[in-house]
Amino acid sequence: MPDHTPPPQPPPPPQNPFADLPQPAQPSSLRVVVADDNPVVRAGLTALLSGRADITVVAEAADGRQACEAAHQHRPDVVLLDVRMPGVDGISALPYLVRIAPVVMLTYSRESEIVQEALRRGAGGYLVHGEFTADQLVDAVRDIKEGRAHFTPTAAGALLAQLRQDQTPTPSLPEGLGRSSSASAYGISTSAKSHTRPQQSSWPASFPLPPDSPPSIPPENLSQVQSHVAQSSSGWTSGRPAAPDRSRFQLSTREAEIMDHIASGMTNQQIAATCFISEKTVKNHINRIFAKLHSTSRSEAAAKWMGTAPDSHRGLG
Repeated sequence: MPDHTPPPQPPPPPQNPFADLPQPAQPSSLRVVVADDNPVVRAGLTALLSGRADITVVAEAADGRQACEAAHQHRPDVVLLDVRMPGVDGISALPYLVRIAPVVMLTYSRESEIVQEALRRGAGGYLVHGEFTADQLVDAVRDIKEGRAHFTPTAAGALLAQLRQDQTPTPSLPEGLGRSSSASAYGISTSAKSHTRPQQSSWPASFPLPPDSPPSIPPENLSQVQSHVAQSSSGWTSGRPAAPDRSRFQLSTREAEIMDHIASGMTNQQIAATCFISEKTVKNHINRIFAKLHSTSRSEAAAKWMGTAPDSHRGLG
């Protein structure tokens, strides 16, 4: 008779001893709004940040008003905000945005007055293009979410200058520290006066600040801050000569941006990465810049651009 005995069954798999324990929660994605009027910069930043597993760009904005609308709608964890934008600029948008999420200024604007105003209005960080790498930007976005500020060298220098201008003594120093008598004993004058002045923010009536917003600062928007910067550079200020008249070179906005990078010592590769363009495009821009500045080298062009060449304040020649 044939044997109808069923074949032996394999033993059951061993039970997972941790099956009844709660599983670790998956880390939530860090949500970011990118605000910049340059579509190429926005696209580059979005691609860079979205390539990280823990970061999601939930919206892009071309000006401060769009940034506020996007922040109100998406409630992001971090906002990357440009300074100079049409309509509502980044400085004007700050008092509203910081009520929703931490804000990092990400900009080409390096004037100390603008850096200081951005920090006064609540920015949690200030990054100047060309002074950070892609990884450093990603680290800054993650850290800002956790309340850790980030500043590139230009912004850090502006902050330090502001602290040195403020001569108001801290009232809570431990006993024996900071007394004027101690300074006088070493012949150090304590009569220096602060030249800082309070400033106010302005905001379009259609976007009123929340009722619990901090006391703001005399109405002075970005255009007025920039005007102050321009006026202060019209003569000798803080021991420095007047800024050169660059309008005579007739560079386009992009060419002026690239010339600034050349003057700062950046290579073509670094400029291409910062501006999100190809190295070939950078070279084409540089050729046109050299022609307009009547220069044959980067050093010669930089000297004319920075006003240190012998003919900087005369005709092009």
